[in-house]
Amino acid sequence: MSAADEEFGPVKGTRSLPPLLSLARRTRYALYQGSRIALYTLHSEAMRRMNRDLQKQLPETPKVVPTGPVPSQRRMLSDIVKLFADDLKSVEDGIYPLPSDGTMTPGELIATSRAFFKDVPEVARRRASGAHQEVNATEGFAAALPRYYRQNFHFQTDGWLSEESARLYDFQVDVLFSGATAAMRRRALVPFARILRRKDQRHVSYLDIACGTGGLLRPALAAFPRLKGTGLDLSEPYLNVARERLPSRRAGYICGLAETLPFADNSLDVVSCVFLFHELPPKIRRQVILEVARVLKPGGSFLFVDSLQTGDVPEYDGLLSVFPQLFHEPYFTSYLSENLTGIAKAAGLEESWMVPAFVSRVAEFIKSD
Repeated sequence: MSAADEEFGPVKGTRSLPPLLSLARRTRYALYQGSRIALYTLHSEAMRRMNRDLQKQLPETPKVVPTGPVPSQRRMLSDIVKLFADDLKSVEDGIYPLPSDGTMTPGELIATSRAFFKDVPEVARRRASGAHQEVNATEGFAAALPRYYRQNFHFQTDGWLSEESARLYDFQVDVLFSGATAAMRRRALVPFARILRRKDQRHVSYLDIACGTGGLLRPALAAFPRLKGTGLDLSEPYLNVARERLPSRRAGYICGLAETLPFADNSLDVVSCVFLFHELPPKIRRQVILEVARVLKPGGSFLFVDSLQTGDVPEYDGLLSVFPQLFHEPYFTSYLSENLTGIAKAAGLEESWMVPAFVSRVAEFIKSD
């Protein structure tokens, strides 16, 4: 059980299922997550073999040396198992339904898999040649976007500036994290459920910033059936895919900057973000925190999910240190040592708790009354 689960406990009114139904639910969950791990592990292994062959044809890249401990495969697997155990407990506590994130038809899976392997040589080429500025030359809508955003983050084709990238991105991330990405995101729903226990969901104003293709907005609206939410992102192509995947009247979408939120002061009850801050320059991080503090109502909550930072789980410090070099994360190193608690406190947001979840940190910040 995670610290968040211990603090918040099960949702009031939740009744335990009969033993056979409980066993059936656990079996369904195990089969679902097991199939995801197998799918993404197979893709990861095939990608590694492709990259090994591609390296013979590409310029030699400098060897990446960790600056701290690196977890063993056994330790990482243990942490993934713990993450899934916490995830299942949240399902059993009635916080959210059995997950179905990433479920694809056979045709969708084949098409996505083909697109993934087609992009592997392109990613390898960019990594070997240091080509991470291709989208900076993109014309049209992209020319008006902030300079820090116009990059091939993760060496991916089109950066965040095409629907092809949007349809492939979540799959690529799951290959990297062995199918655990959605479970890390759902950890934010644990405090969310506690917040909603004392409120009428229909009157809660909720914003997910940098929503991407709806990775948190979808499970949030599935978990809380009377809640309405708005997803904000700077990429119109990613928002288009989000609309396709969640065509709900309870979901709204806005294309805009996280550092200039188009909302009135003291107007939102809950703001969330997932894997945003490590993609931002330090100056913009501070602007986003100030904006979150501005738009939240007194007593409102900022739900935060992002990468671990140095020292959160010391055994992972070395792995974190090499990540920006392997995947073109230009602002990741500064994020690792960023004093998020202090910056948030200076803006009027008090960190109420933080727990690690595999390679992520999940936290809640509450605006002072």
